[in-house]
Amino acid sequence: MLKKQVMMLCTALFLLLGACSNDKNESVKKEDETKNIENQEHTEQTEGMDHEEMDHSSSGEVPKELKVKENPTYKVGDRAILETDHMKGIKGAEATIAGAYDTIAYVVSYNPTTGGERVTNHKWVIQEEIKEADEKVLEPGTKVTLEVDHMKGMKGAAATIESSEHTTVYMVDYTSTTNGEKVKNHKWVTESELSAVK
Repeated sequence: MLKKQVMMLCTALFLLLGACSNDKNESVKKEDETKNIENQEHTEQTEGMDHEEMDHSSSGEVPKELKVKENPTYKVGDRAILETDHMKGIKGAEATIAGAYDTIAYVVSYNPTTGGERVTNHKWVIQEEIKEADEKVLEPGTKVTLEVDHMKGMKGAAATIESSEHTTVYMVDYTSTTNGEKVKNHKWVTESELSAVK
């Protein structure tokens, strides 16, 4: 009799532990799903931040010392296809060239003056938009101060040069492929980020 009671007690205990374990697994599973959703939302916000914070249009003013490119591949008024994805709605858009300049274009990483996460590998900042720049090419790893406001928190920000290229940079007008917004005097796209209209 005692043996039978012990067996029944063990069976009940086993079932109870199994149920608790399942509840715990379900709880962990739900917690993981919540974390995944939160992470996805955070990623989307972070990815979208650059695009939303960027001043798509500008006045068209350029630094006084910036040299106009003689005989550029794409002349002012020419049309070209944008082959870059700096922001949403730019890749594949047909653009009109608003300006062509001979300079050094840099990829930079910087800490926004407004706070928030570090912006990495931002394209492009040109030689004439960097406080410490003169005639020489700045080497990767060089610490500089940005003198441009393509995005909020950019002007006056401490930055690091990631890479550079001597190229023609273009200022362009285009219509966003995602929302139909007309963008005027967007700065900058490089020669390699444009292709001829077919």
